[in-house]
Amino acid sequence: MSHGNQQTIKKTVSREGIGVHSGTPATLVFQPAPEGHGIRFKRTDLDGAPEIPVDLDHVAGTELGTSIGEGEVRVQTVEHVMAALAGKGIDNAVLELSGPEPPILDGSFQPYLEALQEAGAEDQGVPRKVLQIPEPITLELDSGEFYVAAPGDGLRISSTIEFDHPGIGRQFGTFFFGESSFAQEIAPARTFGFKADADALHARGLALGASLENTVVLDENGVMNEGLRFPDEFLRHKVGDMVGDLSLLGACLDLHIVAERPSHQGNVALARAVKRAAARGPGAPIVDAEKIMEYLPHRFPMLLVDRIVEVESGKRIVGLKNVTINEPFFQGHFPGHPIMPGVLIIEAMGQVGGLLLMDAVEKPEDYVVYFMALDNVKWRRPVVPGDQLVFELEMLQFRRHVCKMRGRGIVDGQIVAEADLMARIVER
Repeated sequence: MSHGNQQTIKKTVSREGIGVHSGTPATLVFQPAPEGHGIRFKRTDLDGAPEIPVDLDHVAGTELGTSIGEGEVRVQTVEHVMAALAGKGIDNAVLELSGPEPPILDGSFQPYLEALQEAGAEDQGVPRKVLQIPEPITLELDSGEFYVAAPGDGLRISSTIEFDHPGIGRQFGTFFFGESSFAQEIAPARTFGFKADADALHARGLALGASLENTVVLDENGVMNEGLRFPDEFLRHKVGDMVGDLSLLGACLDLHIVAERPSHQGNVALARAVKRAAARGPGAPIVDAEKIMEYLPHRFPMLLVDRIVEVESGKRIVGLKNVTINEPFFQGHFPGHPIMPGVLIIEAMGQVGGLLLMDAVEKPEDYVVYFMALDNVKWRRPVVPGDQLVFELEMLQFRRHVCKMRGRGIVDGQIVAEADLMARIVER
């Protein structure tokens, strides 16, 4: 389907209230932004009014809401605002916020959608970014969330929620997203919580602003509010949260997503998996095996990188290693139960990181990367034949040809290994 051009808002509009978790009063002002800008929060209550891009690279927490951060600066619970922006089709805006958390208002997405309708949308004449994946992917978290994302025409979400409470139970629904359907089917659905959890949440500094005015609250007898806006309002709110979390991809989505017991943590993990899948195909890799051998001194059987699918120069790199039963190390490493040696997983991670460093010098063929230190190394689960290892590394510091990086290896959306690495670039 056609997704049209990027849009911003025509005029400034604002809303004010308290944050559902912080309980802190704040005003949120929507400001127009140029094409390609994306969505950014601007903390006007802090010195220098620092800005935080709303994207996957800036996710700082997913407990009972999605938070973003840049350095020490944070914004809590961004999903309601982001869902409304996605529902209205706004790609570019500055969100000036005078506190740590956007106002919860009535607990639904609707007040923010109404604010954006009041502001109006302006076509910016540049095509919107569209994200597609070449084939279905699955994601399962240890905490019980399960997702399937398949190629689609526009965004459709089929979701199931299940709570051990007679007021909710098990609910299922399918929703196809356009502007009118979001406004009618999702936007009015409010956030919800359980009275029995209130004291424990307050002790942890959460839900300090929650009340019957902004949250559907359930006690042992059922809903404490006057009533529900939909019989399945709980499901619809969870689906709206998913729209807000997936909007961190910064693109229109041609996907059909099937979700079982979605959560903010799961939604963000799904968004990362979708981003990786979209980067893998169907186009050619950014760096193929032939180019990798020009940059790295390794050769079979020690060349452990198949291709590079994403590079943000001086900042980030994503590389792939397809693990097959023909790997030479399987002949001697648990041959009856083949598992990739953990040290080779870290070696492969280091090789991907080495390619990021080579991108920082003018003639990479004249240099070689030596690793100096490893820290915080953790192996989470085994890697076996048939797995595709995705390595994501970000550069933390680069001074005088010495670099600190943070890396993680991922299989099917699950982290299998992580480490902090230090390396030096030296002349051959």
